[in-house]
Amino acid sequence: MNNEELKIDSEKLPRHVAIIMDGNGRWASVRGLLRSAGHSAGVKTLKKILTTAVNLKLEALTVYAFSTENWKRPHAEVDFLMHLFSEYIEREKAEMHSNNVQLKFIGRLEEFSAGIQKQMYDAVELMKNNTGVKFNIAANYGGQDEIVRATQNLAKKISAGELQPENITAEIFETELDTKSQPPVDLLIRTGGDYRISNFLLWQSAYAELWFTDTTFPEFTQEEFISALVDFGKRDRKFGAIK
Repeated sequence: MNNEELKIDSEKLPRHVAIIMDGNGRWASVRGLLRSAGHSAGVKTLKKILTTAVNLKLEALTVYAFSTENWKRPHAEVDFLMHLFSEYIEREKAEMHSNNVQLKFIGRLEEFSAGIQKQMYDAVELMKNNTGVKFNIAANYGGQDEIVRATQNLAKKISAGELQPENITAEIFETELDTKSQPPVDLLIRTGGDYRISNFLLWQSAYAELWFTDTTFPEFTQEEFISALVDFGKRDRKFGAIK
C-alpha cells in the first residue's frame, strides 16, 4: 500500500464502488492501434484497481465489462472480448482467491458460450467462501434488463401464491437483483470523458455520488482512483433530507 492510500480516512470510504470502464477503444485509436489493444490495456488497469480495492478493504467493487448492447459491436471485436474475458478469468482467479476476493458475475450469463459459463461457475465456486472485497463483473448486463428480470421473478411468485402484490417493498425487490445482499452503490466512476451512466446499476445507484474523468480507462491510475475516493469522502450526502 502506498503513502496516498495510507492517508485515506477509512471511515469516509464508500462501501460499494462501481466503475464504467470506458475509453479503451479511443486510447488505442489515438495510438494507431487496434481497438483490441485498448481492451488488453484496460485489463491491466483493472488488475491495479482491484489491488487497490483489496488494500483499502472496500466492501464491494462492481465493474461494467460487457453490456447487453455490446453484442452490436463488430463480430471481430466481440470475439476478441470473449477470448479476453476467458483468458482473464483463468489467469487471475488464483491471485484473486489468494487475496480473499469473493467473485461474482452479474447479468444474463446464460447467453455466453458453455465454456465461458463453466469458467465463471468454477471461479465463483473457488471464491464463494472468501470474506474480502465482493468483486462483481457485470457481463451481458443492463440495468433495465435486470429490473425487468427482477419484476418477472416477483410476478412468478405472485402467480404461484407465494407473495401478495401489496407486500412488495423495496427490500423485497432488492432480493431479486443480481447484487442481492450487497450494499447500494455509494460512488459511481466513469472514465473516458462521457457524462452518462449507460444503463448501469440503475436501481443500486439511486443515491450514488457520481465522479467523471476524461482519462481513458487504460490510463486510469491507482492515484486517480484514490483521488475519486478522497473526493467522495468530502461530499455531504443528504439522501433527500436536510442536515
